[in-house]
Amino acid sequence: MGKELFQIECLTGQMGAKMHKKIERNDPCWCGSGKKYKTCHMRMDERIRGYALEGHIVPDHSMIKTAEQIAGIRESGKINIAVLDYVAAHICPGMCTAEIDRLVVEKTKACGAVAAPLGFEGYPKSVCTSVNDQVCHGIPSEDVILQEGDIVNVDVSTVYQGYFSDSSRMFIIGGKTTPERERLVRVAKECMEAGIAQVKPWRFMGDMAAAVNGHAKENGCSVVVDIGGHGVGLEFHEEPFVSYVAPAGTEMLMVPGMVFTVEPMVNAGSEEIYVDDGNGWTVYTEDQKPSAQWEVTVAVTQEGYEILAY
Repeated sequence: MGKELFQIECLTGQMGAKMHKKIERNDPCWCGSGKKYKTCHMRMDERIRGYALEGHIVPDHSMIKTAEQIAGIRESGKINIAVLDYVAAHICPGMCTAEIDRLVVEKTKACGAVAAPLGFEGYPKSVCTSVNDQVCHGIPSEDVILQEGDIVNVDVSTVYQGYFSDSSRMFIIGGKTTPERERLVRVAKECMEAGIAQVKPWRFMGDMAAAVNGHAKENGCSVVVDIGGHGVGLEFHEEPFVSYVAPAGTEMLMVPGMVFTVEPMVNAGSEEIYVDDGNGWTVYTEDQKPSAQWEVTVAVTQEGYEILAY
C-alpha cells in the first residue's frame, strides 16, 4: 500500500555525505552490532561516500537495516504471506470485498500480528481491495460484490513484533476473464519480476525502473508515474520513494541492508489516474481501462536480493 502521490524528496549526494559523522576505526559501529567500525560498516560507508562525491543519490544510515532488523522483517513477511495465502484459498465469485477484509483480520489476529493499514492516515480498513479499473487503495465494502471475470488486487501489510512487511497479489475471480484483463495481469507480474531482477548492490533504482517501464511499453501498457514503492520495515512507509519510470543509472544507489517494495502499477491504457473525491483514497485509471499490480518486499543483500514478503 503506497499513498505517495508525489515523489518523496530523496537525499542528494551532498546530503548523503552528511551521514558520515566522524567515527574512528576502533569505535563501535553505528549499526549497533557491537563490532568495531573497521570490521563492520567502514568499508561500505567509504564506498557509499565515493558515490555521493560523484553526485549520486545515496542512502543514509536510517535506510540501512541491520541483520537483526531484517530477521524481524522476515518474520513479519512470513505472516503477510500466510494472510495472502488464506485469502487465495477463500476468494470467489459472489464474495463482497468486505469479506476479504474479514479474512485478513481473522488470519492476522490468529498469527499474533496487526494489520498495518487500519487507521493509517485515517484509512478505515485492514486491507486494500482494488477491482478492475481501481489502481490502488480500494476500500473493502459490503456493496462491492466480486463477479466472475473481475480482476482484483489484494494488498496486505503486516506489523509483527514492531516490524512491517507489505505485499500484494492479483486474483482473477472465477479463474477466467477477458483476454485484455488476463494479459494485463500477466504483464504486470512480469514487470514486477523484471524489476526484482535488477535489485543488486551498487546498482541504481533507475535500473530497476527502466526494466519495469520497458517491459510494460513493449507490451502496450503503461506504468503509473505518480505512485510508487517505498522503504519499509521499521515503519509502514519509509524513504526512499521507489519510481518505476526513471531512466537507468538514475535514482538512489542500492546498497546491502536496504529494504523496500517492488510494486509497479501497470495500466492497460494511459498512465493517467485520479483519486475518488468521495473517500479520498481509491485511485482509478482516468480512461477506465483495467489496472494490475503485484508487490513484494525485498532486502538488498551482498549478492543481490532476498524476497521477504510476496
